[in-house]
Amino acid sequence: MSNKLRILLADDHATVREGLGMILNSQPDMQVVGTASEGHAAVAEAERMQPDVVIMDISMPGLNGLDATAQLMKRSPAARVLTLTRHTDVSYLKQLMNAGAAGYVLKQSPAETLLNAVRVVAGGRTYVDEAMKPAANTADDPIVSREPTKPLSRREMEVMRLIAWGATNKEIAQRLSLSVKTVEAHKANGMRKLGMRSRVDIVRYAVLHDWLAQS
Repeated sequence: MSNKLRILLADDHATVREGLGMILNSQPDMQVVGTASEGHAAVAEAERMQPDVVIMDISMPGLNGLDATAQLMKRSPAARVLTLTRHTDVSYLKQLMNAGAAGYVLKQSPAETLLNAVRVVAGGRTYVDEAMKPAANTADDPIVSREPTKPLSRREMEVMRLIAWGATNKEIAQRLSLSVKTVEAHKANGMRKLGMRSRVDIVRYAVLHDWLAQS
């Protein structure tokens, strides 16, 4: 039991919570340890239960999923928030990633997508639903089709991919046997070459170039 991923479900629809609970609890490596029907309760339950993953709906009464995610990251930073929503607008993806969410999955996607996403974010990486690619691929978004002003070096590419997966500078430094300052330099160079300003830009670029599909 102790080896199972501890999951908190936050959704204002009881039938959705019950259905998701059945799917998640049927997995040998997952256990739903709590539920919440609105944002304030989700933050409080996460602080009390200390789950590995919080599956968070966006549209909830009291406190919406976006604000709840931001609060949860301050009060329970070890938890990984996985957004589960019907919203396909890329602006929601950007806002949730800025708030600290580790993943974004559509309710329209198969159950296998959600299960995979739970395992990915629990492992410390970032997950974005494949179905979000068409939504992100808009003509007025310069990040989508931008090519580097200069080719990324091998190290810059490695660092950028690890950032997209959700790794911190310290974790990247340990993995690549580099100093944190060197990682920061590679990150800055890569972002400059791609004209990026935030981690959200890196994640969106990664989604569109299949970086997150690679291990």
